[in-house]
Amino acid sequence: MTDLVIRPLAAGEEDLFESLPDPGLVGFAAFGDTYTDMAAASQYRPEWTWVALRDNVVVARAAWWAGPKDDKPLALDWFDFTDQNAAVQLLRTAPLHAEYSLLLPTGWREDPAVRQQAQSRIDAATAAGLSPLVERYRYRWTPNCGVPQRPGRLEFRPEPDDAAIFDVFRRIHQGSLDAHARRTITSSGLDAAAQEALNYLRWKPSPRDWWRLAYTPAGELVGLSVPSRNYGDPVIGYIAVVPEHRGHGYAYDLLVEATHMLANEGADRIVAATDQTNHPMAAAFAKAGYPIVQERIDLI
Repeated sequence: MTDLVIRPLAAGEEDLFESLPDPGLVGFAAFGDTYTDMAAASQYRPEWTWVALRDNVVVARAAWWAGPKDDKPLALDWFDFTDQNAAVQLLRTAPLHAEYSLLLPTGWREDPAVRQQAQSRIDAATAAGLSPLVERYRYRWTPNCGVPQRPGRLEFRPEPDDAAIFDVFRRIHQGSLDAHARRTITSSGLDAAAQEALNYLRWKPSPRDWWRLAYTPAGELVGLSVPSRNYGDPVIGYIAVVPEHRGHGYAYDLLVEATHMLANEGADRIVAATDQTNHPMAAAFAKAGYPIVQERIDLI
């Protein structure tokens, strides 16, 4: 068998990357996206896009994503192949390491063909050393969904001090249902998880003064509500309730406030996500009229 050649893409080789046959059942292709269009929109860089070739034919490919100001990739989110062993070798060879986010249509396990495509990618990523972390729901609100009425139970105030927000994250992460936060807490401690969350919000290219802390009328801190934007969409950046006020449905109030703020800014869509195991947050999205449009599996 001809030796496998594994290398990064050269500038202008988008057609080579696109040459691998793909049924378009999972990943970005399942939602009408193409690598060429996404690369043209600066979603990908040639040096962070790798291919495995045999006889000059692409048999596996992978593309790592980052924001325009990042100096290293933040996620592997395009990964497919016709040769699974080559795909495993590609991931082991490329000097790039980031979480693998596999986009999936809703109810993907119900279709055998879709399930097979998803499982083959999971199996290849696992063989290359990654481990499944969590399954997530992805939501997309539009004005047709309606802007939910504010419950009026909380007062929302801006907080310009990052040190205060850091302290809020330390409280929020105690007993958190978020798999990424729990993993960081286990591996590096509560302060590291709080700093990671703060850095994530600061990374987003949206106004810092949109961040809000929520309080009861008596002045007790309830949680954090962050309407935001990433490099493609208006998003719900963060919603979280401190431990002593959980169990009262306040996540819904925080979500509604963020929705109002983004709608008032003229957003024609709002993208959001939560872990499937975070049942209170998923219930808040459902109550606020956010439809699930995708599912996602994160492997690290």
